[in-house]
Amino acid sequence: MSSNQTETPQTPPSPKAAFVPEDLTGRPRATIWQRLGSSNTLWVGVILIGLLAAFSIIHPDTFLTLLNIQQLFIQLALLLLLAVGMTFVIITSGIDLSVGSVLIFSSVVGAQLMQAMGGGDATNDGWGIILIGLVATILSGGVWGFINGWLIAYAKVPPLIVTLGSLGAALGAAELLTGGNDVRTVPNLLHNVIGYGTSLVVIPNLVIIVVVITLIFAWVLHTTKFGRYTYAVGSNAEAARRVGIPVKKHLVQVYLLTGVLSGIAGFLSLAYFGTTTLTSHGTDNLNAISGVVLGGTSLFGGVGTLLGTVFGTFIPQVLNSGFVISGIPTFWQPIAVAIVLVAAVWFDQRRRRSQDRG
Repeated sequence: MSSNQTETPQTPPSPKAAFVPEDLTGRPRATIWQRLGSSNTLWVGVILIGLLAAFSIIHPDTFLTLLNIQQLFIQLALLLLLAVGMTFVIITSGIDLSVGSVLIFSSVVGAQLMQAMGGGDATNDGWGIILIGLVATILSGGVWGFINGWLIAYAKVPPLIVTLGSLGAALGAAELLTGGNDVRTVPNLLHNVIGYGTSLVVIPNLVIIVVVITLIFAWVLHTTKFGRYTYAVGSNAEAARRVGIPVKKHLVQVYLLTGVLSGIAGFLSLAYFGTTTLTSHGTDNLNAISGVVLGGTSLFGGVGTLLGTVFGTFIPQVLNSGFVISGIPTFWQPIAVAIVLVAAVWFDQRRRRSQDRG
């Protein structure tokens, strides 16, 4: 090299871009085991297994009954759908406070449409009407999700403010549509087959549907480009943009996904309860966030797994069931969950500080 030539200094890649896809940065792609290890998923799984074992040993004749296990999974199902969408959102370093209200709004739209098409006679409504109701709930949830995503990604309004506004607006819209009264004309076929029906004699159909949806999105998060982009945006949005990831478009898609899952949860809520539930989902957003964070997904973004979300969402349900069977006042359940939640965030902060020092 001649003396008048200068060498361009090379800027080392940002350590925060660890989850940017391998084909964009040349870095090794994080495996599912590395993601499990980088979050609190494993130790939360140990806590869940410990709780199940403890209540099973203390009350083997009541905790391990078929009825109690069925109820545990049914109680988990609707909340888990909201938590699946919330996992994607929080991995991008966002938040969605509106999922419970979007669930209510979507169920109202679906219930009113099925009621109108069936002439108010729930006994004669067939699968055609039910399918139209499902499409209506999905579209209703998707609209709210798209609005949230667009305002966050393009209008640059903070996620907390946008989704807090949607929380009130979606609930208010649902109450305006119904006059504040629940819609109780839900097709009997939907209620009996999906809400209370079982397969293989013992497995609730509602639980099967939620398990299938969860497995699909676990595959999406951990093996597809959409999932890798989600981790990349949450790890370092600017680095993701520089390597060609359409960050704004992806954020809209993530919030759209959360809205769609909230709509499906609204449809399954109609199936199970046989009515809309205007006053029953006020804390679903906080419960979903708690489950996601308990499962090891970092509020700072870039870290999390859907297996952890399943663990984290299950813990409050197990505690509640175990406390009822043990005769312990259920008021202790939120206290116990709060302790585990704070511990999860504390461990996450320690992990981040350790990485920064390294």
